[in-house]
Amino acid sequence: MSQAKSTRKAYFSSPDKIFDVCNIIFMLLLIVVTLYPFLNMFALSFNDANDSIRGNIYIWPRDWTLRNYEYIFNESSIFHATFISVARTIVGTVVSVFCTAMLAYTISRPEYVFKKFVTIIFIFTMYFSGGLIPNYLLTKELDLLNTFWVYIIPGIIGVFNMIVIRSFIEGLPEGIMESARIDGAGDFTTFMRIVLPLTVPALATVSLFVAVYQWNSWFDVFLYNSSSINLSTLQYELMKVLSTSSTTTSTGGSAADAFANAQGNVTMVTPTSIRATMTIVASLPIIIVYPFLQKYFVQGMTVGGVKG
Repeated sequence: MSQAKSTRKAYFSSPDKIFDVCNIIFMLLLIVVTLYPFLNMFALSFNDANDSIRGNIYIWPRDWTLRNYEYIFNESSIFHATFISVARTIVGTVVSVFCTAMLAYTISRPEYVFKKFVTIIFIFTMYFSGGLIPNYLLTKELDLLNTFWVYIIPGIIGVFNMIVIRSFIEGLPEGIMESARIDGAGDFTTFMRIVLPLTVPALATVSLFVAVYQWNSWFDVFLYNSSSINLSTLQYELMKVLSTSSTTTSTGGSAADAFANAQGNVTMVTPTSIRATMTIVASLPIIIVYPFLQKYFVQGMTVGGVKG
């Protein structure tokens, strides 16, 4: 008993205690800095727009209202655009991760003679691109303009994602794949039945990267599908809503369509309230999905560390 007390006393009098206290304080500050912007957006999105102009809205709404969300979802195209965003996120993520994993498996094979040369070519594309106009002309020549596949095909291979998956595959025991070959399995069978199940952490990590990109992307809609309303995405529609409200305010009109309540008062939305509401609407699906992938995400980033 006395030995335990002396050990505890030695611990609390050692530099370890100072480190633990400083570490806890630092982590608490990091949590506050990380969460505050989102909580502030949450408060602004649920706070009355006219009241928000007074300022001093921090992490809790002062005057609760759903009018900001009513204005956003009052747009007739929002729900169809949400469907397109969900579709491109699911299809784009599945196709991109599968094709990237196949490429990573090919380049990871030691018997592949051109693996180093092909890797250098792919890495080169991370630093140099053809530019916006050549990309647009290439997309036009491929007849991808005003099609759903313009969201999928141009970004089907991610070089960074390929390197992550390749590094993970190279860390797998070679004996497992050698055993599959002895049993008569070809490369595709080995990839599907051996490699894919063992690379779930890396695939989950890459899937999160690709899904976030697909969900947040709107510039490709503006470039390639702006004339096709039926192919518009949620992010693009929200961008147009924000642009409209900002333009209307700058020209001296109402901040957006005014809502008249039962008493005849007029309540308006502002670009600030619209921006906050858009942030919550756009980030909510990713926030919901991330906890289910967090375990694989951390494991994939640590075990499948990027190698040169």
